[in-house]
Amino acid sequence: MSVTPLISRPFSMMRAFLAAEAAGGIILMAAAAAGMLVANSALAGGYFHMLHVEAGGLSILHWINDGLMALFFLIVGLEVKRELLDGQLSRWPDRLLPGVAAGAGVVLPALIYIAVNRGDATGLRGWAIPAATDIAFALGVLALLGRRIPGSLKILLTAVAIIDDLIAVLIIALFYSAQLNMLPLALAGGGLVGLALCNRAGVNSLWPYLLIGLFIWFCVLQSGIHATLAGVAVAMTVPLRKTPGTPDDRHSPLYRLEHGLHPWIAYAIVPLFGFANAGVSLSGFALPDLAAPVPLGIALGLFAGKQLGIFSTIWLLSRLGWAERPSHSTWPQVYGVALLCGIGFTMSLFISGLAFAGHAHESDAAKLGILLGSLTSAIAGYAVLRIVPGVKAAH
Repeated sequence: MSVTPLISRPFSMMRAFLAAEAAGGIILMAAAAAGMLVANSALAGGYFHMLHVEAGGLSILHWINDGLMALFFLIVGLEVKRELLDGQLSRWPDRLLPGVAAGAGVVLPALIYIAVNRGDATGLRGWAIPAATDIAFALGVLALLGRRIPGSLKILLTAVAIIDDLIAVLIIALFYSAQLNMLPLALAGGGLVGLALCNRAGVNSLWPYLLIGLFIWFCVLQSGIHATLAGVAVAMTVPLRKTPGTPDDRHSPLYRLEHGLHPWIAYAIVPLFGFANAGVSLSGFALPDLAAPVPLGIALGLFAGKQLGIFSTIWLLSRLGWAERPSHSTWPQVYGVALLCGIGFTMSLFISGLAFAGHAHESDAAKLGILLGSLTSAIAGYAVLRIVPGVKAAH
């Protein structure tokens, strides 16, 4: 799996993406920790009251989760489109390793969760919570390791996380959407047709895509499908100029939109989401509660399921000769990266809010499981990558 052409681009969007995600991941860690501290301090009453203050018909928490996070999903869609058409995943051989690994890293955690929660109808609604990897958080941990980690592993981690984000989006659309309201859904579809026609007509100005995209988001919000999916749908219509083997075209509409939005998403919106959603009051929980099916299934899915699914798949594909281990890396380093894929913070919190809407106890228990599984994966992954030697040291 050669990554030299990609990481040698002088103005590569991927290099900027990795840098912004790593720094944003560190900020996200701090924001999540702040949310937990505030939720368990004398400020807890004001914190929870603020999140439920209504403005424009939605609570502040809903504006963050349904409104601002639509921009996060817009970035996810733009990243997926760019990588599939003009990036690390543009060729089928390059898609095989991260694609199969991501699939295994979604299925095995879900199966572990289902096994732990079998017989509990409410608990089983959270089966997809441990399925996703948090790109920002994981790259933030890698950033703490500096030059010890080869670029090929950072690219692999990003590719796996992008693909399982795409799978998570499909899961949300198929399993976590309410009863459909067809009229606004049809209007949203009409808006997407309009954007597709703009793309086909060669419209490169971003304003039509943003204004019609806002209309589509409002319609989807009213339709019963989760509003954030509008961001992914709109992203698929934004034009991209392919530039294989050369620096990213800075005049490409997709590049301009992603480059303009990404710092706001990484440094403001995702940390705000983390601060608003990671706050769990521990006053009603005791240590044995962590062994309850919901938090235990999530923690085991993230920590055990992710590493086993991803590492075993990469090892098997390499042994079969169907793919190569990332260049300049060792198997212990690949295992360390597989551990970091168990950090499921942002997308896992998002899915838990959908799965347990109206079930406050299960929702808080799920957050504890996410925090436990993500923190354990982060610490273990960091420790492995800190201790094991790289290629040069191994020889």
